[in-house]
Amino acid sequence: MVAMTVAGLLLTPGASAGRDSPPLVAVEKAVDPLPVLRVDFPNRAAGSRAPERAPVAIAHVRSTASSMAEALGVPPETLVLGGRSFGGRMCSMAVAEGQPAAGLVLLSYPLHPPGRPDRLRIEHLPAITVPVLAISGERDPFGTPDELRTHLAAIAGPVATVFVAGTHTPSNNGAVAQAVRDWLATIG
Repeated sequence: MVAMTVAGLLLTPGASAGRDSPPLVAVEKAVDPLPVLRVDFPNRAAGSRAPERAPVAIAHVRSTASSMAEALGVPPETLVLGGRSFGGRMCSMAVAEGQPAAGLVLLSYPLHPPGRPDRLRIEHLPAITVPVLAISGERDPFGTPDELRTHLAAIAGPVATVFVAGTHTPSNNGAVAQAVRDWLATIG
């Protein structure tokens, strides 16, 4: 595999949040001058707060990544895709289904619903071959640090995990943003 420079970062929000959620804004500021595109899912853009259906969200990630790459004049495999909770999960599913990417940033990955560790959201993980950064709160009810380390090990590409203070909404967006910036420097 030939190493290439990361040309941009596409960020998607959690299920009921928008593109201006504080963690996404903090990451964008931290990685400046790297081009960042924070996007809403179609439901949110239409004014709904209901979660997007996965097939629609995945298609949106794919088309937006392609448009971003075209606008920057770079191949899509030079972009890092990611997002918070649902958004990160949808990006990971898009990459597992073949969307080219330089890596994935998963902020508060929703490994399972709170209190339901029997309902894992991991079927697609073995198909991911790109580098992955997973940042989560130390007390996240969607997946403990031990659960995340165990299940993210199914990813075929290299995985880095960072755990910060907080729950599913980490209490320090600056620490999250710094971890993303530091990790991006290691992959391109």
